[in-house]
Amino acid sequence: MEIKRLDSLQTLVSLCKRRGFVFQSSEIYGGLNSCWDYGPLGVELKWNIKQAWWKSMTQRRDVVGLDASILMHPNVWKASGHVDNFSDPLVDCKDCKARIRADHLEEKVCPNCGSKNLTEPRDFNLMFKTYMGPVAEAGNEVYLRPETAQGIFVNFENVATSMRMKVPFGIAQIGKSFRNEITPGNFIFRTREFEQMEMQYFVTPGTDTDFFDNWKQTRWDFYKSLGLNMENLRFHPHGPTELAHYAKQAEDIQYKLPIGWQELEGIHNRTDFDLTQHQNLSGKKLEYFDQAENKKYVPYVIETAVGCDRLLLTVLCDAYREEVTNKDGKEDVRVVLGFHPSLAPVQVAVLPLSKKPELQEVCFRIDDELRGSGYKVQYDESQSIGKRYRRQDEIGTPLCVTVDFDSLEDKQVTVRHRDSMDQERVGQDQLVAYVKKSLHGMQG
Repeated sequence: MEIKRLDSLQTLVSLCKRRGFVFQSSEIYGGLNSCWDYGPLGVELKWNIKQAWWKSMTQRRDVVGLDASILMHPNVWKASGHVDNFSDPLVDCKDCKARIRADHLEEKVCPNCGSKNLTEPRDFNLMFKTYMGPVAEAGNEVYLRPETAQGIFVNFENVATSMRMKVPFGIAQIGKSFRNEITPGNFIFRTREFEQMEMQYFVTPGTDTDFFDNWKQTRWDFYKSLGLNMENLRFHPHGPTELAHYAKQAEDIQYKLPIGWQELEGIHNRTDFDLTQHQNLSGKKLEYFDQAENKKYVPYVIETAVGCDRLLLTVLCDAYREEVTNKDGKEDVRVVLGFHPSLAPVQVAVLPLSKKPELQEVCFRIDDELRGSGYKVQYDESQSIGKRYRRQDEIGTPLCVTVDFDSLEDKQVTVRHRDSMDQERVGQDQLVAYVKKSLHGMQG
């Protein structure tokens, strides 16, 4: 048997639409560029990813959660530097009207039509602007947040005081952000509306380098726990020309997608830049008082930031495989999404061998028992059992439970395993325990 991995995002785009993971936004109107809707399976997969991240971040003594507002006071973005500095250089082609990032041009030639008739570069701010109140005027301007981090920084003292947190401690948040990207694309890798999973960890100045290294290892271990192929992951340190203006040190965790090595997560030493900026502009003290040392200071911050949509894309790419076999000179291809069982949008499929009411009755009872035990179940009775198995393979379901006519007599069912395709007869009264043991064993 030959195993083929994903070599084109277009293959994945097709599968995602066909099986209900991701749809083009507003497709019946021709779609909206770089905006995507998550279908029934995509919603489940995304929720599982967010749960895994949230659990890894907040089920520890030193990190708590937050859900800050998307709309914030305009001065937040003035203090953070987004109003003045959050921009890309943009040029227009006067012939074909294409807009291109100037820093992406190797030569002063339009990549769309080859014309050299380009405008001079000008800064293009990436924040979406809107207005609060009934009148669209300058005094009512607000922005859709381009990152979730600032909501954490402006709530630093609120959280520290209300939760009696002592440095070092972190604040984690999952939320939507918006960037008016000039060159979005590559499916859900770069979009204008996206979900971020960020954690800001506040530390004593002078300890920041050690905590930076600790969080690097912690985040690496997280991806290993999801069952990703670690050969496709690497750290990429930021050189002096890559560092953001607020960063003392930064490294990306990159994944080798079909489009090449790409940033999955950023780990940054943001120093005391953000808290100091907000303290200066707001006039509110954002210092921490260390009782043991009897001193005040503005904490340094270690940030871990991953795009939920990028991680979902990574999980899909990593899980995808084609198993190619030859039978009697005919090529057979089995498409499988080999999800870690904790991420699989469907964990168990319940399949009657036929649509006979007596088989349906047994299936519905088993379906209810599995759902009641916390498993995500899909019932499917259409087409042949072979085609249903293949359909479940393609959406990444770890286990299929088949109820046949023998099940009415021997009170057993057939459980098929996704990865090995092995089948085993299991007593109906032992099924929930069997599923639990099997899924646990797949977690490695």
